[in-house]
Amino acid sequence: MKKIIEIVPNYSEGKNKEVMEQIIAPFKDKDDIMLITLEMDASYNRSVVTVIGEVDTVLEAMIESGKIATKLIDLRVHKGEHRRMGAVDVCPIIPIKNISVEECITKTYEFAKKYNEATNVPIYLYNKSALKENRVTLPSIRKGEFEGMKDKIKLEEWYPDFGKNEIHETAGVSAIGVREFLIAYNIDLDTDDKEIAASIAKKIRFSSGGYRFIQAGPAYIEESNHVQVTMNITDYHKTAIYQAFEAVRMEAKRFDVSVKSSEIVGLVPLLALTNSLKYYLKLKDEDTLDLELNEVVKYAKEFLLLRDFDERKIIEYYVK
Repeated sequence: MKKIIEIVPNYSEGKNKEVMEQIIAPFKDKDDIMLITLEMDASYNRSVVTVIGEVDTVLEAMIESGKIATKLIDLRVHKGEHRRMGAVDVCPIIPIKNISVEECITKTYEFAKKYNEATNVPIYLYNKSALKENRVTLPSIRKGEFEGMKDKIKLEEWYPDFGKNEIHETAGVSAIGVREFLIAYNIDLDTDDKEIAASIAKKIRFSSGGYRFIQAGPAYIEESNHVQVTMNITDYHKTAIYQAFEAVRMEAKRFDVSVKSSEIVGLVPLLALTNSLKYYLKLKDEDTLDLELNEVVKYAKEFLLLRDFDERKIIEYYVK
C-alpha cells in the first residue's frame, strides 16, 4: 500500500505567474504525485500550492521546487499583506493514507536535513515536528519576519534546527513540520477599513482571548478594495468553520459592516464542512448527514457564502 501525504508549501510570490510555473514544475508529469492547486494572491504576494502523493516522491519533488524558489524569489524586495520569513515560507506535511503521524515526523527530520543541504536555507521544525517548545506554533517562529530574522536567528533560543544560524541572503528561513489539517479560511468584509478587520480578528483569535483553535489577522485586498479577516483554524474538530464565520459576522455588526463572502485556501476535509452544515440544517452533532459532494458544495456556498468553491476543493474528491 502506498503511503500518501499532502504538502501545502507557501511561497512568497503571488504576482508573477511565470515564476510560479517554474517553481511548481517539479510537481508535474510524475507518477505517484498530483498537483492539486496553485492559488496565487497578489495582495498577499503569496502562493499556496497543494500536492498529494506517495511520501518519498512528494518530498523529493519539494526539494527540487525549493531549489528553484530559492533562486527566483528575493525577499529583500518582497512586499505583501501576508507575514513571511522565507521564499518557501512554510511547508506543512499532512498524513493522508497508510502513514501515521509518527512516521511522518520521522520523514520530516530526514527531509528537513536534505532540504537545508540542497538550498542552504535554515530550517525550523514546527507543530508536531517541533523539537523545542517555542517552535510549536508558526507565528512564534515567524515573529519579526524576514527583516527581523537576521538578528533573531543569532539568539541561542532561535538557532535553526538545521543549518547555520545565519539567514539565506535572499530566501530567508523556512519552517517545515507535520500537522493535522489546518483550514486556511478568509472572510470578506463589506468595507475597506483595515482597522475594523483588525478589531474583529483580535476578538476571535486565541492569543487575544478568543477561540482556542483560531489564529486571525487583518488583510487589505487591493484589487477589490475590501478587507478580510484572515484565519487559520488549527483544529476543525474543536472549532468549526461555522463558529468562525458566525463570530466574525456577529462582531462586524458593531461596526455596521456585513460579511459579503468567504473563501477556503487549499483543500478542506469533507467532515469539516458537514460538521458546520449540521448547524445550519438544525441537526445535532451526533446526527448523520449523508450528502453527495455537489450537495455539500451547494449548501456551503449558501450558508457560509463560500466563493470560488467547488468539489475539487474537498480532499475526498481526490482520496477515496
